[in-house]
Amino acid sequence: MTDAPTAPTPPDPAASGGPLVVMQGVNKHFGSLHVLRDIDLTVDEGEVVVLIGPSGSGKSTLCRTINRLETIESGTITVAGRPLPEEGRGLAKLRAEVGMVFQSFNLFAHKTVLDNVTLAPLRVRKMRRDEAERRARALLDRVGLADQAGKFPAQLSGGQQQRVAIARSLAMDPKLMLFDEPTSALDPEMINEVLEVMRSLAAEGMTMIVVTHEMGFARSAANRVVFMADGQIVEAREPAEFFESPNTARARDFLSKILHH
Repeated sequence: MTDAPTAPTPPDPAASGGPLVVMQGVNKHFGSLHVLRDIDLTVDEGEVVVLIGPSGSGKSTLCRTINRLETIESGTITVAGRPLPEEGRGLAKLRAEVGMVFQSFNLFAHKTVLDNVTLAPLRVRKMRRDEAERRARALLDRVGLADQAGKFPAQLSGGQQQRVAIARSLAMDPKLMLFDEPTSALDPEMINEVLEVMRSLAAEGMTMIVVTHEMGFARSAANRVVFMADGQIVEAREPAEFFESPNTARARDFLSKILHH
């Protein structure tokens, strides 16, 4: 595997501050394809939940419904006790509180690394420029890129760009971080530098929902592994229990294919 499980101890979910994300009876179709089927999922504050499963199982769609990048047809989703806003200022406020890191970085190519990280705090939080830049430089240092602030994204490796994207999300001081396959576009040698940043966030108590194929990360950093197949949650268990003795034939088949290839 590309990520060796040398990680800080994950935060204890028992010490969390109660439910932060609650999904009840969530359904979603893409045309005739039923991509989310009656999803029930609660994520507590300070918990790290890793979504795994075969391609097309609904993991990324589930992740994207939580900040309303995808709408749902039925069911409810609440974040910090509030239903997802339909649109307008309420939705903008939600997205300011829910950071998202995508597979494809999504940095502004014409802006420097520093400008990418300060943009949202300046425009959305109305932060003073000197304060935004001070915070941005501290976050870049946190992800190991303090010396890259003046460069443009094209001058960075993929792993560096993804770490900038993480710093950019953290700049908004989010309550929750969503990661949608953050390492799948990276060369193997760059994957671990991104996972190490994510492990440190987990150890610090950041609430995280992570869609990934990196099983070492799931084992070492998650409080709970949620296995999905065919739009449904098949199992949701602690990592050691899930990887050592999955309850279902579907999960056993999935693990046998990815852990013994």
